[in-house]
Amino acid sequence: MSDTNDQPIAYLTGEYPRATDTFIQREVAELRSHGKTVLTCSVRRTGAEHLVGEEQKTEAANTFYILSAARPLHLIACHAGTFLRAPLRYLRALGLAIRTAPGGLRALLFQLFYFAEAGVLAAHLHRNNVRHLHNHIAKSSCTVAMLASELTGIPFSFTLHGPDIFFAPAQWRLDTKIARASFVACISHFCRSQAMTFSDPAHWHKLHIIHCGVHPRRYHSDEDPMGHNLLFVGRLAPVKGLPILFRALETLVPDYPDLHLTVIGDGPSRAALEHQVAGAGLAGHVTFAGYKSQSEVADALIAADLFVLPSFAEGVPVVLMEAMAAARPVVATHVAGIPELVTDGASGLLVPAGDPKSLAAAIAKVIGNPSRATAMGIVGRTTVQSAFDISNEALRLGRLIDKASS
Repeated sequence: MSDTNDQPIAYLTGEYPRATDTFIQREVAELRSHGKTVLTCSVRRTGAEHLVGEEQKTEAANTFYILSAARPLHLIACHAGTFLRAPLRYLRALGLAIRTAPGGLRALLFQLFYFAEAGVLAAHLHRNNVRHLHNHIAKSSCTVAMLASELTGIPFSFTLHGPDIFFAPAQWRLDTKIARASFVACISHFCRSQAMTFSDPAHWHKLHIIHCGVHPRRYHSDEDPMGHNLLFVGRLAPVKGLPILFRALETLVPDYPDLHLTVIGDGPSRAALEHQVAGAGLAGHVTFAGYKSQSEVADALIAADLFVLPSFAEGVPVVLMEAMAAARPVVATHVAGIPELVTDGASGLLVPAGDPKSLAAAIAKVIGNPSRATAMGIVGRTTVQSAFDISNEALRLGRLIDKASS
């Protein structure tokens, strides 16, 4: 492949842009600011509820959507053209798809769907003279990326997040993806250790720590956390542990009658969570705000006094980085990569997942001591500035991409 920086690189995810994955949009924007042409690709369109800001709307308008393009005649033309250009490569890719399918007829059928999608993507990459393909989220879209790479000869890499991929590494053939990728960007040391668990040591040199990141200057605030306004930002799904947070609030409200939690986000658990809040008599203390734009989230973080994340499983949550960049203390669960971001007792407090008593006690410690809350916020902001600045992380990722496609 040519090593000319004039050739674009392509980004692929399952859905882009999503309100919950703004870190990918930031990474793309930062790579572009470093002079790279980045073509965004997505397997499917996101719902309109995700287009909550101008950034999302612009990205959606300029993204190539595989399933939207996969009309029958176009699908056939893409595969025919790819086959005629390199028949042996095409057959090897088909063999790879069949060989890496999990057991069972249904799984094989899905794998053939991924191969069909890979053919459409391969034609798009060929038309645009793409030199490298990078994927986020190592599940089905990464399978498509791996197959498209085999169809075209274009090197591919992926960012490994977790934790859900680590629950079923064999199903998603994480071992094969690591073996065939040019490199893997692991978002944390925990993530890299899990990748080592499921891959051959011969490929461990490909595993690089590349953090997701934020622009710390975007979250600057001169106001100290002095009140009792709590904030949660995330998808409303069981893994986020919100029922535990609501149970903690029940025990806190008698001592802090002005305590208020704003919940930004949406998802499949929203109705059940709203029902729990109403049943616990917390309706006056909890606001469900739905999805918000990046700017609105930044404003909400600055207005908050404490950010709380009661998740059962996480990677390294970007929203925690945003809260810390805003100099807000955080209370989070001691799971996966979170301790690599939050230093317990310094930038926030870490509690066992699933324990409402510990969560309530940690929240009370922070909001009951404004000077300590301010000190934690300062430490958190310094941490993000030094190790989680997206400008630095994207620059490191860009160098890996250049090396892989040279």
